Amino acid sequence: MVQLSPDTRYDGWDSCGGYHYTDSTIIGFSHTHLSGTGIADYGDVLFMPFSGDIQLDRGADDDPDSGFRSRFSHEKEASQPGYYQVQLLDDDINAELTASTRVGFHKYTFKDATDQKLMIDLTHVLQERFNKNEINEIKVINDTEITGYKLTNGWAKEQHIYFHAKFNKPFTIKIYDNGTLVEGSEKKSQLIKAVLEFEPNNEPLLAKVGISAVDYEGAKMNLETEVPHWDFEKVKNQAYEAWNQALKKIEISSKSEDQKAIFYTALYHTGISPNIFNDVDGRFRRIDMEIGQLPEGENTYTVFSLWDTFRAFHPLLTITDPDLDNEFVKTLLRKYDEGGMLPKWELAANYTGTMIGYHAIPVIVDAYFKGIRNFDVEKAYEAMKVSSKFDTTKVYVHNRNILFKMSALAKKYNEELGFVPADKDNEAVAKALEYAYNDWCIAQMAKDLGKEEDYEVYMERAGRYAKYFDKETKFMRGVLSDGSWRTPFDPRASSHRKDDYCEGNAWQWTWFVPHDVDGLVGLMGGKEEFSVKLNQFFTMDSEITGEDTSNDISGFVGQYAHGNEPGHHITHMFNYVGQPWKTQELVDTVLQTLYFNDPNGLAGNEDCGAMSAWYILNAIGIYSFCPGDPQYSIGRPLFDEVIFNLKDGKNFRLKTINNSTENKYVQSVLLNGKALESPFISHENIIKGGDMEIVMGPEPNKNFGAR
Repeated sequence: MVQLSPDTRYDGWDSCGGYHYTDSTIIGFSHTHLSGTGIADYGDVLFMPFSGDIQLDRGADDDPDSGFRSRFSHEKEASQPGYYQVQLLDDDINAELTASTRVGFHKYTFKDATDQKLMIDLTHVLQERFNKNEINEIKVINDTEITGYKLTNGWAKEQHIYFHAKFNKPFTIKIYDNGTLVEGSEKKSQLIKAVLEFEPNNEPLLAKVGISAVDYEGAKMNLETEVPHWDFEKVKNQAYEAWNQALKKIEISSKSEDQKAIFYTALYHTGISPNIFNDVDGRFRRIDMEIGQLPEGENTYTVFSLWDTFRAFHPLLTITDPDLDNEFVKTLLRKYDEGGMLPKWELAANYTGTMIGYHAIPVIVDAYFKGIRNFDVEKAYEAMKVSSKFDTTKVYVHNRNILFKMSALAKKYNEELGFVPADKDNEAVAKALEYAYNDWCIAQMAKDLGKEEDYEVYMERAGRYAKYFDKETKFMRGVLSDGSWRTPFDPRASSHRKDDYCEGNAWQWTWFVPHDVDGLVGLMGGKEEFSVKLNQFFTMDSEITGEDTSNDISGFVGQYAHGNEPGHHITHMFNYVGQPWKTQELVDTVLQTLYFNDPNGLAGNEDCGAMSAWYILNAIGIYSFCPGDPQYSIGRPLFDEVIFNLKDGKNFRLKTINNSTENKYVQSVLLNGKALESPFISHENIIKGGDMEIVMGPEPNKNFGAR
């Protein structure tokens, strides 16, 4: 629940996580953050230690002398999973942070033991143009405890957070309402800050902060249950060990220290969200803003970036932590019960309606077909059908705009007209292609559950992608209400969130038919024409045209844009047309040139672990080309050996023979001693444990995987 870390900026696209490596000042340390989302929220309950005069303003991002912020240097900064340390240079204060699940633990060592102060800024939010304070409240409990509350209206339209803080030293307090000092020991208003001054001594200042989305009592209970002591090192070590256990689920052997660093950083990124969202007693805030109670032993979660994470993050979990993936599915179904629809991008018990498609569905279906079924399957099927349809009567939302984002007029057109007209709805082609894939997922589950009529209905819907394919230009194009193509047409063109595509162009979206590659091959005129166009896609120049091109289109190999998720499957398409050596070559290019062992380690947004999950699977040598289909496409493994430490003490070992930078082509694959004839492996073969051996070489073996 706690994401305690430094904030170095609060404005602009790059402020979404609070911290940016290029910055030279720290504003303070807040307790909630998102990971690489572009859109920002959170940044709640900011603490900043200082000495000297009180400055109430946090200053400007481009002015290190302004406000209560402090300069810092990367030479005096250190981090590891579960711990962060930095020297605040302006007042010479050493700041250290660690956390339990629901408690942030601060340790501040002041050079001037006689002048120890702390700013608590409840007004602080990230991207404040879009994230507004509605209510701030602060209450002094006694001279070592303080509690408070924030209600914000941002990406999450109604976000509640309570905190309870305990200090190891007595304090006196000054409370400010919109910059004006107020009388008393509590205040409820819109813009509250508090300055605490502590009794001088040479001991470090310790602060434990429990948070809750439920109430004050929940924040206090979380604090007292998880960290009842003052042993900072104990909490730090427990956090380290928790992360170590998570990272040990995959063991790799490699001669490259850079590749190891990139890999385990990526695995760390996949452990940041979704976040626990219930208190220690099982209470939690529901989508309808009521307080719910979980069954004993269960957790519920928040921060579901499903448009991004269905592709590789959730499939990765089906291998490394199927029980956790099952908990995520149960959480999605719980949110369906609470709000009437499966989430698209859920945040702090809010439907945000962000992005397109209905991608909770492939998460559920992929889990189901991989044997992860400890949830109400019939309810899941019902939820998927409901979420695939236009219905404004069942959805709990905070305003009409979110209502129509969740219900989506494109679904209405898809139901009534059989297609999404480009002159009636924005991003029509992208929405329609994603609906077709999502509907294919529903169809597969319908068939497995014996619902033959539904199977026929959703398979017809799954084939509607063909309605957008123009056989003359061989691109997916916008279709107008009268059935004509939208003109003029430029397949390179992009107008961010204002055209027929979503954060991409026709070149990138034409390939989004993961559920029916053979059908797409047929539309293009056969394997030869398909392969020619696919080759062109990866080898042409990377120019994107248009006046308002999407910043999300980044990380180019030709027109392939790895920095955004919609094209993440395309490198593996050559496996489906008998040319797996080209998949191996392209995967190698992306792994070697678009991931880096430095602070700017990705070619685009992290998107809550989505970019990193692609790296993890592909560096191992496999990829989840079509979640819902329980097989993986084999690419180019980077490591000499990989061991998945699976449930019940089993493991799956992948060994790469003749592995080197030059040897990037697969010569042969043995699974438990038996040769694979195609470049695919089933989930069942991985999860039951065993061995796979991949022999590499410097030239393509065109006999392996030929179709």
